[in-house]
Amino acid sequence: MEKGMDRTRRAHAMNSVMALVLAGGKGERLHPLTMHRAKPAVPFGGKYRIIDFTLSNCINSHLRNIVVLTQYKSLSLDRHLALGWEHLLNPELGEYIFSIPPQQRIDERWYQGTADAVFQNIYLIEKEDPPYILILSGDHIYKMNYAEMFDFHLRNNAIGTVATIKISARDAAAFGIVEVDGGSRIVGFHEKPETPVTIPGDPEHCYASMGVYLFNADSIINELKTDAGTSSAHDFGKNILPAMKDGGRLFAYEFKDENKKESSYWRDVGTIDAYWEANMDLVSVDPLFNLYDRDWPVRTNQGQYPPAKFVFAQEYRGGRLGVALDSIVSGGCIISGGRVQNSVLSPNVRVNSFVDLRESILLENVEIGRNCRIRKAIIDKDVYVPAGTTIGYDPEADRRRFSVSEGGVVVIPKGAEIT
Repeated sequence: MEKGMDRTRRAHAMNSVMALVLAGGKGERLHPLTMHRAKPAVPFGGKYRIIDFTLSNCINSHLRNIVVLTQYKSLSLDRHLALGWEHLLNPELGEYIFSIPPQQRIDERWYQGTADAVFQNIYLIEKEDPPYILILSGDHIYKMNYAEMFDFHLRNNAIGTVATIKISARDAAAFGIVEVDGGSRIVGFHEKPETPVTIPGDPEHCYASMGVYLFNADSIINELKTDAGTSSAHDFGKNILPAMKDGGRLFAYEFKDENKKESSYWRDVGTIDAYWEANMDLVSVDPLFNLYDRDWPVRTNQGQYPPAKFVFAQEYRGGRLGVALDSIVSGGCIISGGRVQNSVLSPNVRVNSFVDLRESILLENVEIGRNCRIRKAIIDKDVYVPAGTTIGYDPEADRRRFSVSEGGVVVIPKGAEIT
């Protein structure tokens, strides 16, 4: 945690930065969890939403001017921001965090790409007139101090800085790869290359773009206006950044993880299997992502729930035992004579007697009836699972009733009636 004058200096410097959080993604690969909500609003880790991690990075980095650009099914996201985030900042001091839907101010189009989403809000940027613009994605899980990236940007007299994470060259085909010279200047971009360009002096690794961009406001506004007049994809990675690199003042900033682990943690939980795996990591003995770091708190909307409760200890009288092992159990949950293991329970979940629940994610207001056997499942909000139901043990039967991922994760959508 920063101390004394360094913290004060950085907080003052970050007043010159406006953060634009892109939070309008459909998240089609997370369907059916995104059937009724945008990807950034999908619950994660029991009590959080995915967007909470990016917004917490902003607050912990002393960013106090934050705009969330929404689009797709934004009701739950807007409500979450209003209840959990907007009160943190003081409008009387010029601080704000608010969401903006597509306004069709430029024309009648919805957002056509990441760059177009920002371009259609140029009116706001020019009205606020910030010297610097930080573009963030609202659907990644990581911890990052954006103030350190800002320091790097200033030291290099950059017009634009791209946050990158070091990955194995073997994994490069799944990422947008940033090519740099020996001085961290960006000289090329390669989208999911089969033969990637590696880091100078390190043939085993590449730099992958994290979708975090810092720009001088005047430079990016000019570039966005130029791009808007073309027939491009209006995307930062495909169009804007390649057009800016030739000036020699576009730099790559290597991600410095605030997670305090040996390997850097940055996850795009954009598929059902990736989402399930990231949640399962949280319940391990030593998870890769640390939710319990007091120096880097992750904030969210705190519902008014009673404490979690575990009842029935009849281990020797029929095995009616209310217990949770290697699990996250949120407020309002009641484990009433059932067994929960290696699972994540969101608020207000009830697990009834003689249930065996394993490797599963239960979202808010789920109830599991007696004598159920459930394994490797994600159950969305407001679902009642009838007594005696079996899920996750017969793949063919599961596919007839539910959505099943490539990795065998069974997903039951919000409010589904199970018969």
